[in-house]
This record gives sequence, structure tokens and C-alpha cells, in this order.
Amino acid sequence: MNQHNIKFIISAEKLSQCPDFQLPEFPLLGRSNVGKSSFINALANNKKLAKTSNTPGKTRLINFFNFSDAFMIADLPGYGYAKVSKEAQARWQKYLEEYLLNRKQIKSLIQFIDARHDIQKNDYQMREWVETYNLPIFTVITKIDYIPKYKHQSILAHAKKNLQGDIMLFSAVDKQYCNNMIEYLNNLCK
Repeated sequence: MNQHNIKFIISAEKLSQCPDFQLPEFPLLGRSNVGKSSFINALANNKKLAKTSNTPGKTRLINFFNFSDAFMIADLPGYGYAKVSKEAQARWQKYLEEYLLNRKQIKSLIQFIDARHDIQKNDYQMREWVETYNLPIFTVITKIDYIPKYKHQSILAHAKKNLQGDIMLFSAVDKQYCNNMIEYLNNLCK
């Protein structure tokens, strides 16, 4: 994959504003500050492509990134934290549900879990919602570089016991994980 051809395309609030691409699309689901933007930057080998922040709740729109015309990644607002009004939260939920249920280009959802914490209640709630609609999904356990290597397998085993589907470890620091992830996403596109 040519990392020079990975670029931000557009931000959209709702389905009708999404770009008219026919590429396979992978929306990123996860709590605020779980590492979705860092995931994009690591895959693109560009620390400034997706905006990262230490302050939760900064992503408020669906941000689309074209990965060398092979696939699109859609960075979604994080769940579980937002210093916004109840009305704004309800609007986000409505627009995100509409996008996730009706966007034909979606190949698979990717749910992010922070390796430093146990799987949270809202992670399980999101997974239940996804499974209710029988949407394709796999799990990425992020920030694995913060965890000693001898604990990696137990974290993976715990996630496999509690979540269905493929589960992969990921570090925005370790490029080995990036190569494996790009290969995995390309295989899903076939």
C-alpha cells in the first residue's frame, strides 16, 4: 500500500453527507480515547492525518480516510463520553445508527477495546446492538504497547471469551501490528 496515497476525504454528520465512493468501508467503533485516530495514523504512517487528543470526545463527525483506493476507514465519534447536551447525543445516536444500518459500502465494523482496561459496560452494549442487527464486526485491542508482553495472551484470551469474532492486538507504536492489520483489511476486501 502506497502510504502517500492515504488521505482524509471529508467529515459528515449524517448518511446523506457521506462520500459517494464504492470502496469497502470500515467504521471504527469505540469509547472516547481508545485509540481510533492513532490507529488511522499508524496505518497511514502519518501522525498528523487524523487528529488525536488527550481530551475525550473530540471526534464529533464521521471522518472518512481513503487508503490508496483499496478501502475507506470511517472514524466515528467515541461512545461513553461526551460533554455535550442530551439533544446533541440523541442526534449523534440517530445519525450514527442510520449510517451503520444503511451504508452499503460497509464491509465490517471494527470495535476498539483499550488493553489497559477491562471490557466496559458500554463496549458490551455496543456489541449487543451490533449483534442485534447481525452486522459484521471484529475487535482490535489497542494500546497493547502499554502492557507487558507476558500479559498479551491473557488479554487476548479474555477478549475471545467475552466477544465473538476475530480479535487482534494492536499498537500504534509497533509497525509489526500495522502490517498485519493492513493485510487483514485487504483480505476482507476480497
